[in-house]
Amino acid sequence: MTPAARAAAAISVLDRILGGEPAEQALTNWGRASRYAGSGDRAAVRDLVFQALRCRRSYAALGGGEHGRGLILGHFRAEGIDPAAIFTGEAHAPAVVGDEPGTAPQGNAALDCPDWLAPRLQQSLGAGFAPVMTALRQRAPVFLRVNLARTDLPGAQAALAAEGIATQLSPLAKTALEVTENARKIQNSQPYLQGLVELQDAASQAVVQALPLADGMRVLDLCAGGGGKTLAMAALARLKLFAHDASPARMRDLPDRARRAGVKVTLTDKPEKTAPYDLILTDVPCSGSGSWRRDPQGKWALDEAKLTALAGVQAAILRRAAAMVAPGGHLAYATCSLLEEENAGRIAGFLAETPGWRLLHQLRLTPLDGADGFYLALLARG
Repeated sequence: MTPAARAAAAISVLDRILGGEPAEQALTNWGRASRYAGSGDRAAVRDLVFQALRCRRSYAALGGGEHGRGLILGHFRAEGIDPAAIFTGEAHAPAVVGDEPGTAPQGNAALDCPDWLAPRLQQSLGAGFAPVMTALRQRAPVFLRVNLARTDLPGAQAALAAEGIATQLSPLAKTALEVTENARKIQNSQPYLQGLVELQDAASQAVVQALPLADGMRVLDLCAGGGGKTLAMAALARLKLFAHDASPARMRDLPDRARRAGVKVTLTDKPEKTAPYDLILTDVPCSGSGSWRRDPQGKWALDEAKLTALAGVQAAILRRAAAMVAPGGHLAYATCSLLEEENAGRIAGFLAETPGWRLLHQLRLTPLDGADGFYLALLARG
C-alpha cells in the first residue's frame, strides 16, 4: 500500500470508530476485509488511527471536522506534511483537499483534553497538568518485565538482542526493560515464548514492587484481569497465590501464561471461600486516565455518569476486599488513574467509614515519570 492508500484506510477505520465501533474491532474488521494489506501496512494504518484518536480534538480543529477525513488531514497538517502529496484523489488515495480550512487548536483542545474533565485534572495534577496532557498525546513506550525466576536482566537483554530487539534499563522498576527497537517482534520471540519476559508497563511493575510480599504469604489478586500483576507478584516471592476477576473470561489466558512463567496461580470465582489472605491487591476499574496513550478511545468515551458509576464500583471492591484480609494483613488499592477522586480521595472515604485500617504508603506516578500514570495506596489492618 502507498502512504496515500494507508491514509484512506485509516480514514475509513476512524469513521467506524467515531460511529461507535471499538477501535480494536474496527481495525480487525478492516484487516480481514483487506487481504492485500501486508503486516507493515496493517501496522502503519493502526499507528495512524491510534495517533488520530490520541489527538482527536486538535486534529479535528486542524483538519476542519471531527470525522475520519478531518482527523487524518489534521494529522498531516500537524506533522508539517503537505496534504496535497497524500490527498491526490488518484487510485486508492483520499479525495483532493477542497475548501477544508483548519484552525489552530487552543486551550484544552490543543492539549486534547475533554473540557468537562480539565478542571478535575488540573486540580489533581497542579503544575503538571499541561505537561502530562501533552505526554498523553504521544505513543506510549513499550516495556517488558523480566521474569527473575527464569533469568536476570543482562540475560534477558542478551536473549532479546539475539533476535534484534534492543532494550534499555528502566529506573522505575528493577525488573523493567524499555524496548527501543523492534517492539513488534516481541510476541514471536523466543524470550517471550519461553517466559523469560512479559509485556508490562514499568509503572505497573513499580506498583507490584511496592507491595510487602514475602515467602509463604496467601495473596489474592481480586481484579486480576489478564493477570499481569498476578504473575509479577509470583516472580517476587513464593506465594500461595489466588486470582479472581468479576469477568472470568478476562483470565482465560492466565493459566497458560502462568505455566510459561513457571509459577502456580489458583483461579477462583468465590475468593471468600479461601479467605482470609495476608495481602489483597485490588487493581480496580477506573477512568484509565493514566493510560490514555494505550486506550485513547477511552478518553473520549468517559463521561460524568460513567465516572460516578466507577466510584461506586471502587468503593464496593474496597469493602469486599477489606472483609477478606486477615488481622495484621494488608490491602493494596491501585488504579491507572490521574484523578484524585479515584485515588487519594477514594482511600480517604474508605478510611473514614471503615474503622481498624491505617494508611501506610502512597505511590503516585504520571507519564512524566516515563511510563503510565498509576496510583497505589497500601493499607494495614489493625
